Amino acid sequence: MEPAKPPVDIREGISVIFTEEQIRARVQELGEQITRDYAGGNLVLLCILKGSCLFMADLARAIALPLRMEFMGVSSYGEDTKTSGVVQITQDVSTPLADLDVLIVEDIVDTGLTLSYLQEQIHTRRPASVRVCSLLHKPARKVREIHIDYLGFTIEDRFVVGYGLDWSQKLRNLPFIGEVTDPSKPR
Repeated sequence: MEPAKPPVDIREGISVIFTEEQIRARVQELGEQITRDYAGGNLVLLCILKGSCLFMADLARAIALPLRMEFMGVSSYGEDTKTSGVVQITQDVSTPLADLDVLIVEDIVDTGLTLSYLQEQIHTRRPASVRVCSLLHKPARKVREIHIDYLGFTIEDRFVVGYGLDWSQKLRNLPFIGEVTDPSKPR
């Protein structure tokens, strides 16, 4: 019988930027602001998969309004750590968005190219309104100007993982947001 392998510490090589508690508090604040702003509206949260799913789930619970949830898959990264600039819709919404107040829920806005493309696509579906809620903003990478209506945190130009953000589809399950400090470790 082979000896058991020691468990892998997926946190190794990652430096915490925002703790679970900091994220929870900020999501609650965003939920309260969205509740005030959309009172009496017809709100649909549009989760941009896969990175935004944890953020949107927590955000939806922090919003004290009846709301709908939709999901759209959009990719511009592939397996790399930098955006390719080429946007691909990998999954579309399942119901029409016409006459709804659409709140796009993003994990991170950096170049603005993906979100700009996405906003154009959503506007063609004739919603009542379109706004953006992003967990993170990385302005140092900006190529296209994007207005973020509800923002969690602004960060420097770092490659971050956790709380839905991935590295080659891994590390989304970390309860915090961290920077990869040793690329040989958390793979």
